[in-house]
Parts: sequence; C-alpha cells; structure tokens
Amino acid sequence: MKTNELVAYLDDYLLTKDVPDYSDAYNGLQVEGKPEIKRIAVAVDACLATIEEAIALEADLLLVHHGLFWGQKAPLTGNYYRRVEKLIRGNLALYSSHIPLDAHLEVGNNHVLTRKLGFEPTGRFLSIKGCLIGATAETDISLTELVERIRRVLEVEPFVMAKGGEWVGRLGVCTGGAGSEIREAYESGVTTFITGEGAHHTYFDAEELGINVIYAGHYATETIGVRALAEHLEARFGLETRFISHPTGL
Repeated sequence: MKTNELVAYLDDYLLTKDVPDYSDAYNGLQVEGKPEIKRIAVAVDACLATIEEAIALEADLLLVHHGLFWGQKAPLTGNYYRRVEKLIRGNLALYSSHIPLDAHLEVGNNHVLTRKLGFEPTGRFLSIKGCLIGATAETDISLTELVERIRRVLEVEPFVMAKGGEWVGRLGVCTGGAGSEIREAYESGVTTFITGEGAHHTYFDAEELGINVIYAGHYATETIGVRALAEHLEARFGLETRFISHPTGL
C-alpha cells in the first residue's frame, strides 16, 4: 500500500485532525519513510528500543500511541538524536496517535478495553478540551470479579483502592495517566474507575469521594488501542502487522 494512502486513511479513520489533544502533542505522520508499506510494527512508545526492534523486523511503518514530539523545541542531540537518526537511517516511517486513539469508538483504548472486560460501552465521560474520551458501562458484577478480569486481560496485578463498595456499578475506563481525573469520574456517576496510574494524593480523593479506583498500569492499559488498530489494518488492507512489547511496569 502506498504510504501516503495509508496515512490519509489513518488521518480520516482516527479523526486525527479533528480530535483535540494537549498543546504539546503532535498526531499523525511524524517521520517519513519508504513510499510503500508492506509491514507495520505497532508499539505503545516511540523509544529507541521499539524503533530498533521495528527495524529488525523489517517494518516499513512504526505506529505508536506516544510519539517523538511533545511540543519540545530541543536540539537533535543525545537520546533524542539517536531515535531520529535510527528512524531515518532505517527508512522507517513513524505515525503517532495519542488522544485520537484513546477516544476512538472502534479501536480506541477505552472502548476496546471496556469490551475486553466483558461490557458494552453505554456512554462517554472525561473531557479533554471539550472531547469526551472515556467509556462508561453499566455492570452487575463484584469488584473482586472485575479485578480478576483485569488480571486476565492485561496480565498485570492492578493496584486497587476499594473505597466505593463491593459492587462495580457504573464502570468508567480512561487508560493511561488519568488518576487526577477521579473527581470528574465521580461527578459523571462513575462508581468504579479504571485507569493506568495516579499520584499519591489520589488515594485520598478515592477515599473521601467513596469511589473504587483501579490502577492497572499506564503501559498495560495502552497496549489495547495499537493492537486493535493493527487488527483493523490487517483485516481491511491485508497488511502484515507485529506488536512490539516493551513494558515499563508503570
């Protein structure tokens, strides 16, 4: 497939130009590569390890959730240079999708994780610049059962702040680093909130608001979207895809 055609498809499918993001994020094609794509590598992060693995796999495109550029106007030196240098010398294109991949209804981190846990999303919550990105679902299972499902799906041991009772009730899912959004989750009627990570003080937010909060890992919760997008591209275009695992444990 022509690279420009695939990039145009991704931009359209992911609503790359329409979904707002943090001011320091950049979504879309970040580094050009070969004019034709046959093999795609997907990863959570565009770090040196995943770039080198993608080149070793002879991928033509690396598709990630966390890209190279976060608004920094830094010199191309040190590890920042080494990442860019590897991409260019390896003739490897790089495409990044941050909030657009969180928010997407079909392949987004939040909606796909909700489904993998056994629930159909019924609503959205948690606004980023006016765009609701989290997924909600009505449940009738215990917190113990939900935690066991998270263990099976993500293969992690989640950190559980059981401050809202034994039943899950209305589930809210917003992957990554949304621990600071506990109050917004609570005000949205969420009684059990799954995200990746949060700061020390969020324990008291959960305790004082009376809401269950589960930290399942920033990395682990955000492997979901890139994998779902890879499956979508395989099914639609017959492109070969490979997931590169490089967990941080965070």
